[in-house]
Amino acid sequence: MSLDELIKIRRTLHQIPELGFQEVKTQQFLLGYIESLPQEFLEITQWNTGLIVKVCGKQPTKTIGYRADMDGLPIEEETSYEFRSEHQGMMHACGHDMHMTIALGILTHFASNRPKENLLFVFQPAEEGPGGALPLMNSKEFQKHRPVMMIALHIAPQYPVGTIATKEGLLFANTSELFIDLKGKGGHAAFPHQSNDMVVAASHLITQLQTIVARNVDPLDSAVVTVGKIESGTKQNIIAERARIEGTIRTLTPDSMNRVKQRIESLVKGIAASFECEIDVDYGANYFQVNNEPELTNEFMDFVNKQLPELELRACDKAMTGEDFGYFLKDYPGFMFWLGVEASYGLHNSQIEPNEGALKVATDLLIKYLGYKTN
Repeated sequence: MSLDELIKIRRTLHQIPELGFQEVKTQQFLLGYIESLPQEFLEITQWNTGLIVKVCGKQPTKTIGYRADMDGLPIEEETSYEFRSEHQGMMHACGHDMHMTIALGILTHFASNRPKENLLFVFQPAEEGPGGALPLMNSKEFQKHRPVMMIALHIAPQYPVGTIATKEGLLFANTSELFIDLKGKGGHAAFPHQSNDMVVAASHLITQLQTIVARNVDPLDSAVVTVGKIESGTKQNIIAERARIEGTIRTLTPDSMNRVKQRIESLVKGIAASFECEIDVDYGANYFQVNNEPELTNEFMDFVNKQLPELELRACDKAMTGEDFGYFLKDYPGFMFWLGVEASYGLHNSQIEPNEGALKVATDLLIKYLGYKTN
């Protein structure tokens, strides 16, 4: 598939971003494209708003899986594109439009070039939340395939086009969302003694949350507790009855995640007692760490070095990024890698403009690698 063809697909997908488990237009576009390919040895299955597409091998003894995520983010786009999002307040700001395009490019090749082994293309919804990997993996539609390995990529704005970066072992962190709702007693600003002010309670709690990493996590370990949003109050002369805190937790081990959450629970109990209020904690979507299987990762890195010397292969550091592909790697050996897209703005930024030349780089690389693994 030519770069122009890949760009056309990516730009169409870029215009129709949809939130998790709402990817109706996206699913229909993918389905329409896939159904236009030769169907002789394809099996297409819909799951929720996602798709599972099997390329049936000539003499299969195993199945190799490739995953592409589908959903967009609740971000108002501010790029210079003429093909900006047509859905107000939503944007493909994490590269999932590129991920899907690359998967279609690979699938297009193998739909006309039947491999010996089975290939399984998983178009997964809701990676950004509430988390589509785990329910998809547990579905009967996926369970009947049981791949021997799973592969995925993620665009990397910090690397030039032509760069592939990965490492064996831990690549991405364990992550959890954090939602805390506080309920006290509202009232007139002139009579604070008759109220329980949730602006003050929430402020104290946020300050205490920032002590967790500094005072409750081993200095040789790493963790992040970030509060990204707080909402409270209705008017300047009304004491707020409610407050909501929203944030995220990142750790390098599941045990550290448990310890951080235990400390949050303790702090919440203390604030509830101190301010005589009710507090509910919800951890939302929890994502398991992305842990690359060493043997397969090193085999992939050797393949890139030997078969595609024009690419720059980098051994990267682990990151506090979260990805629900970690659930696949918990049950199936495999790996994820970064794809350089050379953008001035980072992931989840309203102005990110990935270099579309990376589409061809990744598609050609994975056609060669998956061809090597399935023949």
